[in-house]
Amino acid sequence: MAIASKDFGAQPMSEMNTTPLIDVMLVLLIMFIITIPIASNVTPIDLGGDTQGRTVDPVVNRVVVTADDRILWNGGTVSERGLSALLAQTVRLPVEPELQFQPEAQASYDLAAKVTSRIERSGVTKFGVVGNERYSEFSTSS
Repeated sequence: MAIASKDFGAQPMSEMNTTPLIDVMLVLLIMFIITIPIASNVTPIDLGGDTQGRTVDPVVNRVVVTADDRILWNGGTVSERGLSALLAQTVRLPVEPELQFQPEAQASYDLAAKVTSRIERSGVTKFGVVGNERYSEFSTSS
């Protein structure tokens, strides 16, 4: 028995080979990913500042946020930048002093959150919130 076969050699090919195209696209994608710069979150901090007259106690330091939006460092007013500089000094001491944070009852939550964020970013490890014992009992009178 003879098998009849058609001659397909005379007709043009109607399908395109996409494998080389995909290979080139993958190589270009990998090259693009490799050349993307690494994202870095850098916040410039000026450690100089208005800390004149403010000293760092080698044992205990207290940060108070007042109701009139002031930051007190061991009783003296200091700005947010000055607070960062003082915190940097405490971290550099051979024995890190304890840092006590005491927000007043009517203090701004926003400022207290900013101060605690600065404290966290400074790398302070001995940290405590004090003065909350005043609010341990609530009175029913309004």
